[in-house]
Amino acid sequence: MKKTLWLLLDDRMGSVGQARGVAQFLQNDFEVFEKKITYTPLAKLPNCLKGASCLGITSESKEGLSAPAPDLVISASRRTAPLARWIKKRSHGRTVIAQLMYPGKSGIKDLDMVFVSEHDKKKKFYPNITYIVGSPHRVTPQVLAEARQKWEKVFANLPKPLTALIIGGAIKGHPFSEENAACLGRAVKKFKQDFGGSLLVTDSKRTGKSAEEVIMRELAEIPSYTYLWGENKENPFLGFLACCDNIIVTGDSVSMCCESCGTGKPVYIFEGEDWLSHKHIRFVASLYANGYAFPLEQEGRAGFSSRGSLNPASEVAAAICAYFTKA
Repeated sequence: MKKTLWLLLDDRMGSVGQARGVAQFLQNDFEVFEKKITYTPLAKLPNCLKGASCLGITSESKEGLSAPAPDLVISASRRTAPLARWIKKRSHGRTVIAQLMYPGKSGIKDLDMVFVSEHDKKKKFYPNITYIVGSPHRVTPQVLAEARQKWEKVFANLPKPLTALIIGGAIKGHPFSEENAACLGRAVKKFKQDFGGSLLVTDSKRTGKSAEEVIMRELAEIPSYTYLWGENKENPFLGFLACCDNIIVTGDSVSMCCESCGTGKPVYIFEGEDWLSHKHIRFVASLYANGYAFPLEQEGRAGFSSRGSLNPASEVAAAICAYFTKA
């Protein structure tokens, strides 16, 4: 009989993607149940005040967590960590917690396993923390094969090679300026002048309309398939990853960069000027150091090839299975 697994899924799509990315590797051993968590204003309280509790979630969310408690909980954000601890407490310690991302030091000893990106490495040593490169994601060979079958005919008439251009934007305290947008546009144009072919372009809400317009003006002469924020058509993001020959991605999004590196294709990262936070700079540097990506504007990019597919979700899942084997 399979063990039971609860995924605590809130409104942060990056966190949701990480949890689902790990769960897909656990389906042979666990029966997976997704638990939708909706917050109240009390969710903004620090974890040291919430403790091991369901404080800060709606009554509907709490009702969805009725007994019996699961064998495993995967929590993928700071806000769901107290809830995971509450579930474990209610199970009298039987439920195992696998926490994705650093939840803060409050209550961290209650968490059985904590998986933290190495760019978030903490000065204090915690024996339950395992450091990984990047973050878990949903991109696997099977996912890419299915997306390729669906989308390759759509892009069939575009000149090769195909470059997926994945654009993020503003991050907390760091706007995505029109100057950086223009710099990205020029760098991509130069890249395509060197390598030829077409673009598969997508951006996000964080890009902003003015930055988007600046970029698209720079790229106007390059054959492209675009899916820009707000367009009313099916999102081809996985099709872009599956069908492209190489990828250019902005360094502001851990999830977008990790999903790109999950393809095993050459990935080139745009960093811009006075934009990325120290945390993002450390993250991007870890991808370079481990051979998964290369700076877009640095000499030597023509000779770059990835060391392979970045797949931390499978590493996390393997560690979880090993934990239960030893228990």
